[in-house]
Amino acid sequence: MSANLTRKTVLALALSVVGLAAQAQQATEADRLKALESQVEALKWDLDEARKIAEDTQLFLRLQDVAVADKVILAGKPNPKAKERYGIKNERHPIRIYCYTFLPKNAPKGKALPAIVLTHGGVHGDFGTYYLHLVREMLERGYAVVAPEYRGSTGYGKGMYESIDYGGLENDDVVSCRDWAVDELPIDGKRVAAVGWSHGGMISLMAGFDHPDKFAAIYAGVPVSDLITRLGYHEQSYTAEFAAKYHIGKAPVDAVDEYRRRSPIWNVSKLKIPLMVTSTTNDRDVNVVEVEQLIIHLKAAGKTFESHIEKDAPGGHSWDRIDTSFARKARLRMYDFLDKSLGNAKR
Repeated sequence: MSANLTRKTVLALALSVVGLAAQAQQATEADRLKALESQVEALKWDLDEARKIAEDTQLFLRLQDVAVADKVILAGKPNPKAKERYGIKNERHPIRIYCYTFLPKNAPKGKALPAIVLTHGGVHGDFGTYYLHLVREMLERGYAVVAPEYRGSTGYGKGMYESIDYGGLENDDVVSCRDWAVDELPIDGKRVAAVGWSHGGMISLMAGFDHPDKFAAIYAGVPVSDLITRLGYHEQSYTAEFAAKYHIGKAPVDAVDEYRRRSPIWNVSKLKIPLMVTSTTNDRDVNVVEVEQLIIHLKAAGKTFESHIEKDAPGGHSWDRIDTSFARKARLRMYDFLDKSLGNAKR
């Protein structure tokens, strides 16, 4: 072998070693970046859980003068998209759901109370201090309050977040909380109302439509009423949430029947109990067109119900939920409806 060939061979080997070293360094940096991203992701969920604990503490402290409050853990139906583990079929793994309960502190002992199942809003929301003044009002009027944290709620980690089933199993979680409360608390099972706003209004409608034997009335404020219409006027990023694999999994154009199945306007024929629906013309979240369509469908189905659409109410989407004189006055319409429907003598 000539010296020139040997030098070429050595140079080639050296370049190869340098190349492999560079690749190894790049791989290491990629692994480090991937590990860092994983840690940041885990920290995000940890911070959200810490936020939830802090908010729960504040909620209970601020209601302790009027409420006997608790937060219980229940078993809901399994997440059909969850991974099976240990060779055990998925149906053996019910999802863990949480539920707040508030009983009036001055309620007479031995008396079964009328109750409100108060369903929080948000595609990925949760029950918190935003609802505090509403709970206080309801307690002062003699109602027990049951507030479900259905699948998809925030504050409970990634698994709970990605178990969302918008307009599907969420409704079952709410009904499960209602059933538990009727069995375990001094609540009159014949005087329970489903109450919610926005996404919570949609769930209240669907739960009441499907279970007229378990709810005596429905109050739906600014309710999401038709998912196909809704996703038509919202931005693309909102639609993409529903098409995610852990969500519905398909866009409306590819699953029209599935989106209709989850939408109140296509289920109005099931209504058998008193209903009140409200909205405002300046709602920039749930456009009033959805509620108008719900009202049209209810009338077409020959249903008896109450409705009210405010003209450009202060607060827009939150117009009758916020803590203002206008909103408090507006809520009197809701309480009159609930008192009448549930036979609540305390005014």
